[in-house]
Amino acid sequence: YLLLGVLIILVPVFWTFLSSIKPERAIDSFDTRLLPIAQVEQEIESVGTKPVWEYTAEDESVTEVFKAGPTRKITDVAPIDDPEAVIEVERKRLSPAEELRLGAENYLDPLLKRNGQDNFHFWTYLFNSVFVTVAATLITLLINAMAAFALSKYRFKGRLTITLLIVATLLIPSSIVLVSLFFVVWTFGIFGSLWGVIIPAAATPTGVFLLRQYMLTIPDELLEAARMDSASEWRIFWRIIIPLSLPALSVLAILSVIWRWNDFLWPLIVLISDPAKHTIQLGLTQYAGEFDQDFHYILAMTVVSLLPITLVFVWLQRFITTGIATTGMK
Repeated sequence: YLLLGVLIILVPVFWTFLSSIKPERAIDSFDTRLLPIAQVEQEIESVGTKPVWEYTAEDESVTEVFKAGPTRKITDVAPIDDPEAVIEVERKRLSPAEELRLGAENYLDPLLKRNGQDNFHFWTYLFNSVFVTVAATLITLLINAMAAFALSKYRFKGRLTITLLIVATLLIPSSIVLVSLFFVVWTFGIFGSLWGVIIPAAATPTGVFLLRQYMLTIPDELLEAARMDSASEWRIFWRIIIPLSLPALSVLAILSVIWRWNDFLWPLIVLISDPAKHTIQLGLTQYAGEFDQDFHYILAMTVVSLLPITLVFVWLQRFITTGIATTGMK
């Protein structure tokens, strides 16, 4: 079952990567072959660049030709070596001349602004995404850790009720509060700025619950000993709770990075008026028009956008098992 689960997760990612290195013509023709195989194109004198076809005659001889007219049952073609000699052939005798070719332009054009991709500001989108993700993750860790510390280590009336109310908010779909959240952001004057994306999602019920359950495993004797040494509550939080909660904080950090990096709907609402503040997810919408979609660029930039999350996961993965396994144990 573990192997099956790994395949279910990795096969779509592997297919996305293989598709991202296919040439544009192969993607537009919905070529389902894994390898980046594309039809050969050749510059022909006085004609221009044309796709190359192989014409198989009745005597089984093969001639490289290009189409000199529209594709019909009987199609006009001309040999590559003699563009003026137009002949009529049956369409079924034509097959594309193919070659194995990596579509490196799928990556280089948006990154280097080549071939008319001047409006795709990748490095601006990358900076915005990194800033939103890092700032939101740090604020999320701080606020959730303080809330979890209070709910796990302080005894006060209604503590369990507050915890249940926080967890119960998970049952509310995020789309229901979008209108209210919009008015809050508008009232505080952060609509249209990156902070309008960062601040509303700073406190998460998942993070509070995860950290609270983990902090319950920290012995209260450590805190009492620190208080006997005249340590303030703030110092106890920073010097004892935070270091001992690093595994759970790492798990929450990974979840927060994934949430913020892949967030699309809320940034679309807040940042729609200023393209200079778009994140990578919003920037990719430039390639999905009403009548035309550049799937080769979308796939390539999607692969690029996966790299930061992968690096964060590799860096923090050693804490995941520990954090999840010990959460809720006493």
